[in-house]
Amino acid sequence: MKEKFEVMHKDVMGRIGKLYTPHGTVETPTLMPVINPNIDFIPTKKMREFGTEIVITNSYIIYRTPELRNRAIEKGVHALIESDLPVMTDSGSYQLMVYGDVEITNTAIVEFQNKIKSDIVVPLDIPSLPDVDRLKAEEDLRITLEREREAITLHSEIGNGRLISAPIQGSTYLDLRRKSAEEASRLGADFYPIGGVVPLMDEYRFLDVVQIILEVKSVLPPSAPVHLFGAGHPMIFAMAVALGCDFFDSAAYALYAKDDRYLTVYGTKKLEELHYFPCSCPVCSEYMPAELRKIQKDERELIIAEHNLYASFEEIRTIKQAIREKSLFELVESRIRGHPYLVSGWRQIRKYGRILELYDPSSKQGFFHTGIEGNYRPAVTRHHERVLNVELDLKDIYVISTDESGKADFYLKPAFGVVPATISEIYPAGHAEMPEEVEIESILTGIKGLINFLNHHSDKKFRLYIDEVWDECLKTYNLKLPDNVQIEKLRE
Repeated sequence: MKEKFEVMHKDVMGRIGKLYTPHGTVETPTLMPVINPNIDFIPTKKMREFGTEIVITNSYIIYRTPELRNRAIEKGVHALIESDLPVMTDSGSYQLMVYGDVEITNTAIVEFQNKIKSDIVVPLDIPSLPDVDRLKAEEDLRITLEREREAITLHSEIGNGRLISAPIQGSTYLDLRRKSAEEASRLGADFYPIGGVVPLMDEYRFLDVVQIILEVKSVLPPSAPVHLFGAGHPMIFAMAVALGCDFFDSAAYALYAKDDRYLTVYGTKKLEELHYFPCSCPVCSEYMPAELRKIQKDERELIIAEHNLYASFEEIRTIKQAIREKSLFELVESRIRGHPYLVSGWRQIRKYGRILELYDPSSKQGFFHTGIEGNYRPAVTRHHERVLNVELDLKDIYVISTDESGKADFYLKPAFGVVPATISEIYPAGHAEMPEEVEIESILTGIKGLINFLNHHSDKKFRLYIDEVWDECLKTYNLKLPDNVQIEKLRE
């Protein structure tokens, strides 16, 4: 039987993959624009122009609107929203989170989604708000898992090749998120949305979002397609893809447009504050901000929404190219500079080094060090571990030097520490491009690798030539090297 998700290319934890649905193949990572069946906005049939391969709509809204429900049952959800693209349908969980209750059962909404031929069916899970009482989060998760088991059993009988999802919940309790992911993966779902994170993103709590994603990814099978529910702003796409998310959905393109807000990968701009458009999409190539401000509001909303979609899909394509080039780390490190909370969120990867190592390719063309985040990459950790296995001959003294004159047996390099001369031209250390003056954290990371190396070869004696920067770092942080090393200053 053909797998429903196939990974084609990888970098960091991100991947380019193919999701197979009854209405066609979807290449990931990708964005699913939200289609409101009650509102006439950008026509769904126009979505391909922006790069859309799959859309998402709300089955609960359709179910609760008699005219829409009857048309959907008679002709299917694709005909209802006038699209031949694959369609994912939400179950009403968002309305449940906002209003506290919905007038439908889990069984009924799963049956309805299958009846209208949704490509990806979602059970009626219960999203727990951030920081909710622990007992409330546990009870919500218990009901969610019960409903997922019920939904998957039912779907196995009536699904007819359609995909069934198992949303991951658990509020901001990381152990509950892991439990949710463990239980969901045992159920053998086809699709794994991480839910309940919209309030976190609204409050720029990217640190919590990153931790939740990584806890979930630590448990799910590597082949599981992951959807970050409600993440529709392009400023988060690169980071989330690098953490292993494959799908995003966006109502933001429309909601922000209604408030004259203009999306970029570095944040949101207000139309009233723009003098120039920092974009070359068809919208921004045709209008100046002052011209757009003069257009009637209804028309202006549509125009800004189109830009928001162009900008979002441009970022998706940029991310895909970075995956193919194996430069996704560099892209993320440039994107996170757009907001300080993105920086703090991304730095959580230092706590999850092992899982990143499982996914990140061990060989690449280059390593561009653009900040302290480079110290947290698996390539640095791998180097520290692998250099310990370098065999040393019977000489009593080894020269370790920052002087790359060809006379040393080993060199020192920020972040990497000890680099054998024999592999000084090999990835990663040999392919690492670094500024002449790096941040002190990178020197410290290099010293950590050096100390591990010296301790590992405690039966050998080393002569260490260091420059003023490394020497000052040792003194400032009161770092002691093992007794088997003799330190000498590097001559100018």
